[in-house]
Amino acid sequence: MKQSPKMKWITLVFIFGAIMMLGACKKKAAPPPPPPPPAPPSPTASISANPNSIDKGMSTTLTWQTTNATDVSIDGIGAVQPNGTQQVTPTDSTTYHLVAKGAGGTQEATARVTVNAPPPPPTTTSLTDEELFARSVKDVYFDYDSDAIRPDQQASVQGDASFLGQHSGIPVTVEGHCDERGSTEYNLALGDRRANSVKNALTAAGVSASRIKTISYGKEKPFCTESNETCWQQNRRGHFTITK
Repeated sequence: MKQSPKMKWITLVFIFGAIMMLGACKKKAAPPPPPPPPAPPSPTASISANPNSIDKGMSTTLTWQTTNATDVSIDGIGAVQPNGTQQVTPTDSTTYHLVAKGAGGTQEATARVTVNAPPPPPTTTSLTDEELFARSVKDVYFDYDSDAIRPDQQASVQGDASFLGQHSGIPVTVEGHCDERGSTEYNLALGDRRANSVKNALTAAGVSASRIKTISYGKEKPFCTESNETCWQQNRRGHFTITK
């Protein structure tokens, strides 16, 4: 059965449309590629020392923490666990350097420990005989118009005798002094008796008499020049000097 021209036309249009649809299907765009996986997280690291200042010979405790790290080390210690503590005894001031490595990179941290050096030993200065003498030997004081050694002066006499016994190479002179009251002649005689009272007390305590000279100045060389009892008491004395 012959197709009419109209049916042929319809058939051609249908075939052409089908061909166009098939071509369109073949040219459909490909789906987009999947997104890349996320980058691994970067490591974190911290380290501290407690205490961070110590005296030489003492210890301190290091404490460290890391995350995202597979390889952790501390300079001077070596490989360590990702988190931990360790006691250390540095001999000098030290900076502890921690390095944490992981898939996401490297992180570093430091802790400073200050080691305090011991103080230098005290400087010992040798005192001269004159300095030792001035520090250790005490004058002996007397009552008015008396050459008797008072009970409260016995400790000074014993201390002087002890020092002279320990320093046998120091010869001494005992000076007898008086206050301003009385004549020059009387006070010279009183000063002489006072100087000899001190010498006798020292020899009784074991000091050789040959090491002790005496002299009297009476009232001629006062230690204090005011006219009152406080001042006069300072002048009534047996005063020590090193014999030159």
